[in-house]
Amino acid sequence: MDYAIALPFGGPGVVDPEWVSEFARHAESCGYESLVAAEHSVMVRGTSSAYPYSPTGQFPIGADAPVPDPLELLSFLAGHTTTIGLATGALILPNHHPVVLAKRAATLDRLSRGRLRLCVGVGWLREEIEACGVDFASRGRRAAEQVEVARTLWGEYGQEGASYDGEFFRFRGAVCRPRPWRPTGIPIHFGGHSTAAARRAGRYGDGFQPLGVGEPELLRLITVMRREAERYGRDPDALELSLYRGLTELTEEEATALASLGIHRIVLQVGEETDLDRLKDGMSACAERLSHARAGGA
Repeated sequence: MDYAIALPFGGPGVVDPEWVSEFARHAESCGYESLVAAEHSVMVRGTSSAYPYSPTGQFPIGADAPVPDPLELLSFLAGHTTTIGLATGALILPNHHPVVLAKRAATLDRLSRGRLRLCVGVGWLREEIEACGVDFASRGRRAAEQVEVARTLWGEYGQEGASYDGEFFRFRGAVCRPRPWRPTGIPIHFGGHSTAAARRAGRYGDGFQPLGVGEPELLRLITVMRREAERYGRDPDALELSLYRGLTELTEEEATALASLGIHRIVLQVGEETDLDRLKDGMSACAERLSHARAGGA
């Protein structure tokens, strides 16, 4: 099993170039598999949307907290690291036009020599998605097309270029280069806590990242994902599974139990700690405690 590190969300360090580059270099030196950056294009004051991963429905950070663009942040960190993976978790698909996103992602993947992984979701914050010009109710249908558009543009096509004709996106003769570093393209995982998210992962994804669910619901969602993959002639065993856990809370015993459930990756969250030296000590201690933090895992 692999272990990734989530970049601090909403803290001041993540927009301090010296702080965040040192954080990334230390994570790489500890052997963590990837850095994971979350997204909110805009924060919204006085939202009526309930945050689905809190019992109170309240978002855990304030509207003024710095939340940098994840692809820009990962591009910056690509230049300060050499081997560690670069991942979104999750990129909110409705906020992005897929043609532009395909170009941005392929460029980062190419320049980082194939280190990018996209974990995407459809979003929960209605006001944010509407601020980006998208109908909230149709975001799930759009997400499927967005993934298809990106893979079409990353693929092989002749002199006539690529074409796509969907409900939301249409083009003919399009050429989007450079291609991703890997011939298979950039892995796309779906994050979420719903049955629909599990189905999207099974039908369209390279992996699934269930969020905010206990073991019984986790097992149900994994079953949904696998059945959907089989329904569309895909190999469910080829799909990766990732979960979030706390950096200081995860024990080797829990990690072993999660591996036995078929989990491929744990994304470790650093919590509200902002002192870089203490964070580095925590990352080092976790890597030593688990004994499996280096790529290749348990």
